[in-house]
Amino acid sequence: MEKKLAIVTGANSGMGLATVIALAKKDLHVIMLCRNEAKGKRALELAKEESQSSSIELMNGDLASIESIHHFAETFKANHDSLDLLINNAGVVTLKRQETKDGFESMLGVNHLGHFLLTNLLIDELKRSEAGRIVIVSSGAHKWGTFDFDDPYFHKGFNVVKGYGRSKLANVWFMKGLAKRLADTSVTVNALHPGAVATNIGVDRDTGFGKRFIKLLVPFFRTPERGAQTAVFLATSDRVQTISGSYFYDEKEAPLSKLAQDDELVDRFWHWSEQQVGLD
Repeated sequence: MEKKLAIVTGANSGMGLATVIALAKKDLHVIMLCRNEAKGKRALELAKEESQSSSIELMNGDLASIESIHHFAETFKANHDSLDLLINNAGVVTLKRQETKDGFESMLGVNHLGHFLLTNLLIDELKRSEAGRIVIVSSGAHKWGTFDFDDPYFHKGFNVVKGYGRSKLANVWFMKGLAKRLADTSVTVNALHPGAVATNIGVDRDTGFGKRFIKLLVPFFRTPERGAQTAVFLATSDRVQTISGSYFYDEKEAPLSKLAQDDELVDRFWHWSEQQVGLD
């Protein structure tokens, strides 16, 4: 039998790397989707060493670039007919307002829109799997998230807390909208809150700013391995093979905010997202 095939985004450190190692230990073939090739190569060697598996490979792609996401998807499709697991793990936190290559506010652009495009480009491959699964790493921060369709990218009033909350609400809305569209297929999609995890998510991707601050917080946070447990559970457990459209914390279904469950806003946001990434 061929091994199941998984893609993990943001796989070069933290929870993403821990997820790769855990899946490889379960005898899956894992593709690490990483933005930085040098960091990705170091992480690939570490993942192979930790998992004692050679069934891990590195592919480059930048979720802050529509062009790069299309290139990744095309390269993947040229080599693979189907995909069993897609774990949308990558995430950024920016203390100051930044923009992606396409002019999106960075947290909404990477944490949601990049994954929205990637997932939609790979949806046919997931449908060809016997039982495809999509796992979206959101956060309890979705509960304070709001959305302004007139100013989605915080041209006014940006702060990191509001921006991160908005991007995590977007993750849940995406999960809800996708579950509805996949209802008659063999593909499931669920989201999760990993808990407060000590990773590099708050570190500037270009300058490294924030590393010292993150180190101070490490004793109070979950390890990346602990944070990855629910993602791995949703990706592999038989207990959730027929569950779709749910939100999990510590391997159990958890409540969503009232706003996250608004079906009209879920649909409106889906169409808005399509327009932003050119899928409408």
